[in-house]
Amino acid sequence: MLITPEPRTAAPPDGAPIVGMIGGGQLARMTAAAAEALGVGFRVLASSVDDPAAQVVRDTWIGSHLDAAVVGAFSAGCAVVTFDHEHVPADCLAAVTATGAQVRPGSAALALAQDKALMRQRLTELGHPCPRWAVLDRAQAREGPSQADSFIAQVGWPIIVKTSRGGYDGRGVWRIEDVDALSALLTQELPDGACWLLEECVPFEQELCAQVARSPSGQAVAYPVVRTRQIDGMCAEVIAPAPQLDESLAMQAQQIALRIAGDLDVVGMLAVELFQAGNQLAVNELAMRPHNSGHWSIEGAVTSQFENHLRAVLDLPLGDPAPRSPVAVMVNIIGTDARDLYSGYRHVLARDPQVKVHLYGKSVRPGRKLGHVTLVGNDPQELLTRAQHAAHYLSGIIDE
Repeated sequence: MLITPEPRTAAPPDGAPIVGMIGGGQLARMTAAAAEALGVGFRVLASSVDDPAAQVVRDTWIGSHLDAAVVGAFSAGCAVVTFDHEHVPADCLAAVTATGAQVRPGSAALALAQDKALMRQRLTELGHPCPRWAVLDRAQAREGPSQADSFIAQVGWPIIVKTSRGGYDGRGVWRIEDVDALSALLTQELPDGACWLLEECVPFEQELCAQVARSPSGQAVAYPVVRTRQIDGMCAEVIAPAPQLDESLAMQAQQIALRIAGDLDVVGMLAVELFQAGNQLAVNELAMRPHNSGHWSIEGAVTSQFENHLRAVLDLPLGDPAPRSPVAVMVNIIGTDARDLYSGYRHVLARDPQVKVHLYGKSVRPGRKLGHVTLVGNDPQELLTRAQHAAHYLSGIIDE
């Protein structure tokens, strides 16, 4: 079922294209602001009128991204269709191209973002640094953990086990310590089309993310490499640029991301999550869209990741990704049992007038990503302390 806007009041100025974004989450909500500033049309396919983007985008269509007929109708009239998430089936992507709209990133690249096992295989074939890995298909998993014996003999315990499809923000990822835990995990039901991906547990010093934007013309720009901190698999904090990161290693991370973007023909934003172990880097995950690790760029960069994503998918010249200040820090606002975020504004904004707060319009529930705060300045630790206070006060972790 598809619900279209009535009346249609969101036509762009003459000559301006319409960009359609499948998915109505916070990434679409923040992309909408960049589209408004550029003066291009912006259309969102959301699953509900309560989705973050549906609350602010006039040209919002309500329907399922899993329904090819819905996706095709939504795409008609768009110059290009892009994504707030990767979970769009191949038949729906074909429905987009049937309307004449461009799909960016393309279906071949998106397939690798959708399936971690395919991504590992392709990156390994291309010579990009990855943790050691192996795959257990459904039949092997039914035979039990002995099917992983040779892999475990190579890498030792613990190992990381992922579902190849469907996981995000730490879901579908487990740290497995022994054969009994692996045996229990392999009895769980896999998402449709998924297999088990086994990876060595990399003893990393820090997690990094290298973001690049790439256009169909092949122009590409690289943002400063950032340090991320995860809590329960969810990004909690970002410091840009990554403090005390050797310049040569930062350049290596950017080069890895640029090469992957070119090798996979990614159009738009690409986020490459990396493990740093000494002077070695290993690719952890890929995201072919704006990414949580780049939210700092709204206030912290000359051109935000959201604007550069739009520029890239429209094949416009890309904007400068350089930072506006020596340091930018972002901390996510994660839901707790507190039910009212707005009541924290008076304290947070009065205590620190420089803090920038972004709330996504989501209902509050424990563990849910509800927004983020950003600060820019000179001292990473001082900015992080201030940003943590603001985010934790808004979420109800502290109430001083």
